[in-house]
Amino acid sequence: MVRRPVFPRSPGRGVVLMCVQPQSWPEPAPEVAAAVRAAYRRRESPLPVTIRDRLGELFPDREFTEAFGVRGRPGWSPGRLALITVLQMAENLTDRQAAEAVRDKISWKYALGLGLDEEGFDASVLAEFRARVLAHNLEQRVLELLLEVLKAEGLVTPRGRQRTDSTHVISAVRDLNRLELAGESVRAAVEALAAAAPGWLAGVVDVADWAHRYGARVDSWRLPASKAKRADLAGDFGRDALRLLRAVYAEQAPGWLRELPAVDVLRRVLVQNYVLGTDTSGREVIRMREAADGLPPGRVRISSPYDPDARWAAKGADLIWNGYKVHLTETCDPPAQHPAQHPPEETVGQRPNLIVSVTTTDASVPDSAMVEPIHATLAQRTLLPGEHLLDSGYPSVAAVLQTARRWDVTLVSPLRADQSRQARDGTGYDRTAFTLDFDARQARCPQGQTSTWWTPTRAQRGTEKIKIGFTADTCRPCPVRQQCTRSTLSHGIGRQLAVPPREVYQAQQAARAEQSTFDWRTRYAARAGIEGTIGQGLAVTNLRYARYRGLPKTRLQHVFSAVALNLIRLSAYWNGHPLDRTRTSHLTRLDLALAA
Repeated sequence: MVRRPVFPRSPGRGVVLMCVQPQSWPEPAPEVAAAVRAAYRRRESPLPVTIRDRLGELFPDREFTEAFGVRGRPGWSPGRLALITVLQMAENLTDRQAAEAVRDKISWKYALGLGLDEEGFDASVLAEFRARVLAHNLEQRVLELLLEVLKAEGLVTPRGRQRTDSTHVISAVRDLNRLELAGESVRAAVEALAAAAPGWLAGVVDVADWAHRYGARVDSWRLPASKAKRADLAGDFGRDALRLLRAVYAEQAPGWLRELPAVDVLRRVLVQNYVLGTDTSGREVIRMREAADGLPPGRVRISSPYDPDARWAAKGADLIWNGYKVHLTETCDPPAQHPAQHPPEETVGQRPNLIVSVTTTDASVPDSAMVEPIHATLAQRTLLPGEHLLDSGYPSVAAVLQTARRWDVTLVSPLRADQSRQARDGTGYDRTAFTLDFDARQARCPQGQTSTWWTPTRAQRGTEKIKIGFTADTCRPCPVRQQCTRSTLSHGIGRQLAVPPREVYQAQQAARAEQSTFDWRTRYAARAGIEGTIGQGLAVTNLRYARYRGLPKTRLQHVFSAVALNLIRLSAYWNGHPLDRTRTSHLTRLDLALAA
């Protein structure tokens, strides 16, 4: 009988977080405070010191108690671990470096209320803290706590102006082609089974043979170059995967083996990438799935056995990545809208633009699907904007109307241009050349002819559309037919149009007209500032590269990174540093001067 393995924590792994008794953070130790004051008497205090002086106990223990028990060995304060994780992101440190900073950085000791003799903790405590936070869906708590404090201070307010943009995030795993994915998925499952049930595995496979094939990572040896040999190797991987899964799912196998994550990933990879059939002699044949067999869509296709949440995506012709996408929303109120709620020395220039929402998805989720979730999050935090600046990838006209009705938020975003051939060429009759009468359910072309049919329908994604058509008899004698349609007029069909329902169509026309005005372009220009926030996130916290594997952990990384960026901006604001202007090189200035 194979028993489920129990892996006891080995001595020396550090303090285990087992229970928490909420306590207030102690004030900074006198000797620590004296050393900090002496070291920074004539210079600006570092970020941890500013945080403690301005915000005090920012993350109380009671906000995290549901993630920890009330019995057993007491562990480290979760509130302090949250602040340590934020500082870790602000300085882009590893877990070991962050644990060492608690021991040797006096500014960190000051912020955490620790004495000079504090011995700290093992780096594994940070990993366990993150695991418990994720297990209880508390990863957004640190941002929510900071925003509550900032709302009380008047530094973030609802119904102002905000802007949102997304950026790609590269997963923390190696990119694999389909052949490597198949082999590495088998290897990952075999490794998991060898660790969890070595005796059982030895009874179902030839260990020596499999160790030769799967003992090393697939990328450590050269794959065959010829197409035939690669197909043979893919077949070997598929047969091994099928054999292993049949053994795991056999009645006599322990049921808990099927629950191993690596085994489930192997099952999904096999289904997505292989086809099982029989040859002419009736023998079972397994081969790599091709396009003709039907490939799964990118939103569900696994790209690595070590991060089954990561997905492939492309943006334009020059950006293809495997991983995730993060959406950042920040305040961007004009200076004139800032009430003077602070002493003069605290209102140097514009108040900082602060991140109020962070949403992470896999890379396959389009920006247009995130308009509603972002506003739902902002509504939950009572921080809905009055005006929301977005790029053209986010809203459709229907989304603009829905957001205005449901959330009372005005979306400022350039709508996508008409993609018809006539609109792209700029010489033909596009939709705007036709007069639509929604009451009479008719369209009139520029030559005065009326449509024959007007049919409400739905597009593939469920969007309501109206199909309008003219007959071939109407279009054939038209003197400007080539400017209107290139249809062969077969089956009696001439020019066709597809337009949205009346409300959406009228809003679309009004929005496109407004977008051509100087006032609208001036308002929308403020959206570009979010690019600077993404750049700061990349430079400071390495936002574009996942630290951990899996969507939940990557989401946690981005939330704590956003809090770190907010605290850095607040520290600059409190210390009298205005918002940075865009840097202009001397060469660019010379070019502008000569051009003038």
